[in-house]
Amino acid sequence: KPLRIRETRLSDGSPAYTTNGAPSDCVALALLAILLQPPDLLVSGINPGANMANDILYSGTVTAAMEGVISGIPSLAVSLDTCEEETDFTYAARFTAGLAHQVHERGLPPGVLLNINVPSLPPSEIAGVEITRLGQRLYKDALVKRKDPRGRSYYWIGGERPGGVTKEGTDIWALGNRKVSITPIRLDMTDHPMIDELKKWG
Repeated sequence: KPLRIRETRLSDGSPAYTTNGAPSDCVALALLAILLQPPDLLVSGINPGANMANDILYSGTVTAAMEGVISGIPSLAVSLDTCEEETDFTYAARFTAGLAHQVHERGLPPGVLLNINVPSLPPSEIAGVEITRLGQRLYKDALVKRKDPRGRSYYWIGGERPGGVTKEGTDIWALGNRKVSITPIRLDMTDHPMIDELKKWG
């Protein structure tokens, strides 16, 4: 579909742009059509709703950061662990700004982004920061089949909020223990040991 860009302003008056594209399209449009030179850093989010474990495979927030990494830009994906519509992003924004300064100074390896998940708690209740690995989600999806007024079937995919396997050192464990989770994610998802194994299959 055609992608469109519209100029707008944020609540503080800062100029901004919107598009009808997906989050990764936003990055591509910014790099190809708006910015005269690539940015020093890309921050995707802050997304309401955690993006942990297997979630990253479905996350627009993470794929936008991946688009930045593909273009050689140090990138962060940031999510706040809440589904509430009225949410205070202040702490998450301050934390992200501090981390962004460190990434700008230190850099990130090529092909790597940082996936950050912040507990939706008052700052006084956050127990610290944990450098984590991806955990394992447990999904409780449910499919609802219905008929529209013309008799055609349509579906809703829903279910309960996903849980997760709580293993120390994972992003799920960190959030469950009121900690900010920072997970380095490499775009190369190849299982390298399996390459040699598959070659033996003949």
